Amino acid sequence: MTRIPSKTEILDWIAENPTQTAKRDIAKAFGIKGAARIDLKRLLRELEDDGKLQKRKSSYRDANKLPPVSVLEVTGPDSDGDLFARPLEWAGTGDAPRILLVMKPDEPALGAGERILGRLTEVTGEDFTYSARLIRRIGTNPLRVLGVFRAASEGGRILPIDKGSQKEWIVAAGATGDAKDGELVEAEQAGPKGRMGLPQARIVARLGDPTQPRAVSLIAIHQHGIPDHFPDDVVAQADSAKPAGLKGRDDLQHLPLITIDPWDARDHDDACCAIPNGNGGFALWVAIADVAYYVTSGSKLDIEARKRGNSTYFPDRVVPMLPDRLSGDLCSLHEGVPRACIAVEMQIDRDGNKTSHRFVRGLMTSPASLNYEEVQAAMDGAVNDKVAPLLDDVIRPLYACYNALKKARAVRQPLELDLPERKIILNEDGVVTDVAFKDRLDAHRLIEEFMVLANVAAAETLVAKKTALLFRVHEEPKPEKLDALRETAESAGFQLAKGQVLKTGHLNRLLNQATDTDHAELINIATLRSMTQAYYSPDNFGHFGLALKAYAHFTSPIRRYSDLIVHRALITAHGWGKDGLTPEDEAILPETAQAISDTERRSMVAERDTTDRYLAAFLSERVGAVMGGRISGIAKFGVFVKLDETGADGMIPIRNLGAEYFHYDADNQTLMGSDTGVVIGLGVRVVVKLIEAAPVTGGLIVELLEIDGKAMPQGRPSNRGKSPRRKFGSSKKKAAKTARKVNRTRS
Repeated sequence: MTRIPSKTEILDWIAENPTQTAKRDIAKAFGIKGAARIDLKRLLRELEDDGKLQKRKSSYRDANKLPPVSVLEVTGPDSDGDLFARPLEWAGTGDAPRILLVMKPDEPALGAGERILGRLTEVTGEDFTYSARLIRRIGTNPLRVLGVFRAASEGGRILPIDKGSQKEWIVAAGATGDAKDGELVEAEQAGPKGRMGLPQARIVARLGDPTQPRAVSLIAIHQHGIPDHFPDDVVAQADSAKPAGLKGRDDLQHLPLITIDPWDARDHDDACCAIPNGNGGFALWVAIADVAYYVTSGSKLDIEARKRGNSTYFPDRVVPMLPDRLSGDLCSLHEGVPRACIAVEMQIDRDGNKTSHRFVRGLMTSPASLNYEEVQAAMDGAVNDKVAPLLDDVIRPLYACYNALKKARAVRQPLELDLPERKIILNEDGVVTDVAFKDRLDAHRLIEEFMVLANVAAAETLVAKKTALLFRVHEEPKPEKLDALRETAESAGFQLAKGQVLKTGHLNRLLNQATDTDHAELINIATLRSMTQAYYSPDNFGHFGLALKAYAHFTSPIRRYSDLIVHRALITAHGWGKDGLTPEDEAILPETAQAISDTERRSMVAERDTTDRYLAAFLSERVGAVMGGRISGIAKFGVFVKLDETGADGMIPIRNLGAEYFHYDADNQTLMGSDTGVVIGLGVRVVVKLIEAAPVTGGLIVELLEIDGKAMPQGRPSNRGKSPRRKFGSSKKKAAKTARKVNRTRS
């Protein structure tokens, strides 16, 4: 009697032999003949129904283009010694494209037949179609360590910088990668434990001086405990994933769903299009990558994604929530390839109101992956060849729909903060070459508004269907925070209403008062600081900042676990399959909400620390330079200054302010000189000299030269610690009045 393989054996065979997945190939591999083929067919159908396999059909085959991240098989070198590969999942017409492998000197040698995950770039004018950079070899996922290399007579050792790791790693003489003693290095495990039970390592990257910029993000990753190594079984599960097909999905491939992202984006998890309805309104479609299809509840991928909570973004790298095979390939809505999605169609009237919506689980093919700058340039009259065919039928309707939504937004009055976003520019060596402030384009605002609306639709649907979910909660500011904001506003000559239920409209009126004044940035920063921190919760407490009653994150499941939970909830609510929200998921929603709120904060702190260190490294060569800025913070121990050119925060220690004694008023956030009576308050313009920049800590120390256009007055040393010559702080009201008077006369 012929033995029928188990489902696990079939899945393992398909994972190991991606080019031999036809039923006859599987039957041959397991020696299945005659009537036993009927049992095999039944097993394959069950696997298909379970979502473990997807039968390929011509209606959803891949286009004649490979995705940016693909599984490749090395075919070997040609007569010139160049190494080539072929794609393992080619389903286009004609022969599979030829791919040149571009290897770095320190990367492992590859032999014919090896499978790798590669990042592809299209090439024209050559006898090959793509070039590829190695991401990693399939089936190899060596443990990595970051540490300081200590050279010895034969090889050396690595002292990990991770606080939780006490063991050193041994490096053989031929595996040092020419690293110097004291250098920060990245190494991977090179074999079993060696002498004294220590693991053996091979250095794969020299990062130089641990204080240099290139090491900054790696140090932050380890300091904050951000997982940056995927376990082998997680990687294997991602590698075995196959593209989703059309079965059980709506065919959305006729819709012009384009992606608009930063120019350097590696993944694309949202796409959109707007179709005019003839009545001044639109059918607005937002399609989001169907990550839930690939990351099922309780799987190894799911457990790892929940542990990470979110992707973490640094100037020189991304620590993703999901492995490359998913985040950069199967879950990314790349141009010209079929991709699984969950999409929402929203009916928008001429005044920008959402009148109805519906969700579908579909298959889409994006006609174009565009970036913000080229889309905005096209609308401004500078159209490139890629955007030109889409301008009238796709781009202009999106902007027209956005203009309608702005009307409804004006009525809703979400908080309208205007804070510039910095971008650290690095060269190939990881050194900061510039700090730029990102332009806020209508293209950015358009996508943000569409995503907010899709998130609202998700929350509304799940609430209506009484399905458990995670809400994005933003509670209103605490009274004490509002009092501090009110004091800051009054010290700058503005008013914030008191004695009424606070709405975002009140804060917007304050922000509008400050617009185009010297205090605009101060009021925006103070308003931001008055806000509570948003978090995730299975209970709905609304979103104050967006002025919404119910809000859920739905639009970024590649990089946020919260969105994956919402996708599963939508699958369950609509009965789309067995990969929805499970009872086990629902039971631990409070714990999940707390866990991913914590990982989000962890990433924010790590990203901020990294930015501070990069800025300190950038400014370390400008010690002694004179710079302009504004007072951004007052404390007992000193004054914080936000520098104009870079947005970096420098500190003036209280001892460096001058010889006189300074009295600190916490209520009004001021310091007052006991001799001169000079008042240092928030938002005041200053000129400072940079006297210290420490890349290791990210700290900047500056010296105050001018305040409000005048040289910093100097008090007499003999009065330090004595009572001020001016009576100050006798009452809160009088202090506020004094601060306003000084600020006004100095501005």
